[in-house]
Amino acid sequence: MTITEPAAGTRELKYTAAFNEALHQLMAEDEDIFVAGEDVGIGGVFGSFAGLTAAFGERRVVDTPIAEQAIVGLGIGAGVAGLRPVVDLMFFDFVMVAMDQIANQAAKLKYMFGGKARLPLTITTNGGAGLSAAAQHSQSLEAFLCHTPGLKVVMPSTPYDMKGLMISSIRDDNPTIVVKSKMLLGVSGPVPEDMYEIPLGKASILRPGEDLTVVSYGRMAQESLVAAEQLAADGIDCEVIDLRTVQPLDIDTVIESAKKTNRIAIVHEAVRFGGLGAEIAAQVQEHAFDYLDAPIGRVGAPFSPVPFSPSLEADYVPNAERIGRELRETIGRPVPGS
Repeated sequence: MTITEPAAGTRELKYTAAFNEALHQLMAEDEDIFVAGEDVGIGGVFGSFAGLTAAFGERRVVDTPIAEQAIVGLGIGAGVAGLRPVVDLMFFDFVMVAMDQIANQAAKLKYMFGGKARLPLTITTNGGAGLSAAAQHSQSLEAFLCHTPGLKVVMPSTPYDMKGLMISSIRDDNPTIVVKSKMLLGVSGPVPEDMYEIPLGKASILRPGEDLTVVSYGRMAQESLVAAEQLAADGIDCEVIDLRTVQPLDIDTVIESAKKTNRIAIVHEAVRFGGLGAEIAAQVQEHAFDYLDAPIGRVGAPFSPVPFSPSLEADYVPNAERIGRELRETIGRPVPGS
C-alpha cells in the first residue's frame, strides 16, 4: 500500500467538521439516509451533528431517549426496511449496553438470511480517554467489536480520513462502526470540498522507514508519528502504518512492512492485554517469523480502568514519549541511562 496524499483543492477542517461535512453531503445526495441518537437534533455532545436539523428537518434527524439498545434496534429495522440509517451512541462505553443488538442481530443478520439480506447501518461513537471523563466514559473497546464476525470497525486518525472513511462506511451495505477519538475532535487538517471515499480495510503509510515498523490507528497513530519523528533525530528510521480500519484488517500491508524492516511494534490506546496488538503480533509471527530480528513490541494501556485524575490518566494513556521509549526497547537501543 502506498502513502496516501490528500487530493488537490483542499482546505483546513477540524476532525469533527470533516465528520459533519460527510453527513451533510451524503444526506443531501440520498434521502434514505437519516440520523438518530441522543441530542443529535441539537448537534450532539461534541457538535458532530451541528446544522443537520436545520438542513434536513426532524424527520431525518431524530432525537432519541437514553436507550442504546433501542437506538441500534431502530437502525437495524430501518436498514432492513430499505433505509440507510446512521445511529449515534454518545460514548464508546455505551456500545456495551447495545451489544445484543450489535453482536447478535446486526452482525448476524446477513448470515442468518443466507446472504440475501443487507444491512446498511452505520453506528457512530466517541472513544478514548483524555478528558477526565472517568472509567465509564473513556474506554477503547474495539477488540470486543473486531472479535465479532459481520461487523466493520473504522477508527480514523485525521480529518481527511474521517471524511473519506465516513462516506465509505455509510455507503457500505454492512453494519459499520465509526469510532471518533475524543482527543482528535479539534485537530485540523486538509480536507477536499468534494465527496470522496477511502476504501475500508486499506491501511495508510504515514511515514516510510527502514529500521522498525510501527502499526497503530486512531489517536495513537498520530502519537506514533510524533514518536517516529523524534527517534529520527537519533538515526532510528521508523515506518508508521495507520490501519484506519481495524476490521477488516489490512494485515498484508503490515506483513510487507515487517519483512522490510525486520522489526515491528504495535501501538494502541486500549488495554494491552487481549488488545488488537496481540492479534496483529500473532499474524506477523505466523507469516513473517523468519524475517524478524527482534521480539515483537506492544504498547498499550495497563490492565486497569481509566483513571479520573488528570495526572493518573495522563500516565495511563500512551503518549509520544512513552511510545518512543518502548520503540527503542524493541529495536535494542534503549534511552541512555535507563
